[in-house]
Amino acid sequence: METPLAKPIADFSSVLAARAASAGLNSRQQAYLEHFITQYDQRHRTSKQFAQTYRPVLADPRVAAGFDPLLKEMVYPIVGDRAAGSRAWDADGNEYVDFLMGFGVHLLGHNSPVVQQALIERLQQGMALGLQSGLVGEVATLIRDLTGMERVAFSNTGTEAVMTAIRLARATTKRQKIALFAGSYHGHFDGTLVKADPDQTATGQSIPRFPGVPAAIAQDVLVLKYGDPRSLEIIAAHVNQLAAVLVEPVQKRRLDLQPQTFLQELRQVTQDQGIALIVDEMLTGFRIHPGGAQTWFGVRADIATYGKIIGGGMPIGVIAGSAEYLDKIDGGQWQYGDDSAPQGETTFFAGTYCKHPLVMTAAKAILQHLKAEGAILQEQLNQKTQELSDRLNQYFAQVGIPIQMVHFGSLFGPASGAAAETPEPSAASITMLLLSYHLQDQGILLFPDGSGILSTAHTDADSDRLLSAVQNSIGALAQGSFLEI
Repeated sequence: METPLAKPIADFSSVLAARAASAGLNSRQQAYLEHFITQYDQRHRTSKQFAQTYRPVLADPRVAAGFDPLLKEMVYPIVGDRAAGSRAWDADGNEYVDFLMGFGVHLLGHNSPVVQQALIERLQQGMALGLQSGLVGEVATLIRDLTGMERVAFSNTGTEAVMTAIRLARATTKRQKIALFAGSYHGHFDGTLVKADPDQTATGQSIPRFPGVPAAIAQDVLVLKYGDPRSLEIIAAHVNQLAAVLVEPVQKRRLDLQPQTFLQELRQVTQDQGIALIVDEMLTGFRIHPGGAQTWFGVRADIATYGKIIGGGMPIGVIAGSAEYLDKIDGGQWQYGDDSAPQGETTFFAGTYCKHPLVMTAAKAILQHLKAEGAILQEQLNQKTQELSDRLNQYFAQVGIPIQMVHFGSLFGPASGAAAETPEPSAASITMLLLSYHLQDQGILLFPDGSGILSTAHTDADSDRLLSAVQNSIGALAQGSFLEI
């Protein structure tokens, strides 16, 4: 039985006044919030109805993401209806310029003809799950050609790819510990859901980051400071224990931190000590350059993980790397017609939907397109992102707002400095949340922290619309007494 939309609060002004007083807001801010929340909810009423109706049965972290008691009435995800190019439409018919791009998936924009036609033709052939897809060899070869990685394996998600990469490193080196860096994201399995122990930061010791993650798992993970030479010293002190160092070359929350020299030194240390270097290129792979961030920074990982762009909108994870590590999946090379056999020790790897025919079809289409276009595709997109960041920075400087936009490839966002693991609520954080809601209300989809992603489908007019929406939103927040400009 469906749950009806929550009844309007009988005296919304009184309820909001109490919440506003608790948050330390003045009467002008309260009046502004009352007007804006009402306007926002009317515009997105179907999305709010959806969240309320299915909350009893649907367990979904996005439904409560960014929860703040003051803004409670606007805490619900926008329900999508359709998308094409740089645009998306929600269940209420509102049109958006989408700078989320599937959280980094759609390098060519939504519903790209490059992928769409290939999938239509594949669907007509049917999906023979259980049989080997005839495209896996071609897709693996294309990945090798673009990245330089020796061997390739396929999983369903980025989390699975990272999990497998760590297992391969441990199986090969016969060591247990891994090191990763604060601020990085490597999926949602227990082995990476840890944070630095505040009492042991000098040694890199970690503790569980979330309830349900066993403390025993954290004992095998060091959490280090990214870009800090002292982290290399800690790695050197654990050379006999470390199976791998896992690194996200540019962290989404720290686009301003692009430590090329540190990465090259990290590569040298791990290579000298027989520690696997795992480069997580879920977000950076095929974006900054056809060869990914490794080519951009001049390093070569032992194992790299890919996803997002390479799937063309279909779910995929890729584990690629040297035969020394990837041979642990299948035992290595052998031939028919002689007495050869798989020689290497193997570990376990499986997945019913790995190498799904539709996924392989989309991946082949994307990879062929990227190979044909060459680096000029990324170069032009990188330049477009630079120009957008520059325009936003010019406006922020003009009105005296201390926000500095930075970018890495087609990723852009505000420079954050050393981001805390869990930011404390503050008036500034409420203002940033409100800015996000304002932009969404004006038909702009960005991440809550103000970051975004450009695709080849975005036009100069889309950038113009983003800048205009930012200007309008800043003006509205100033009128509501949330900003001074």
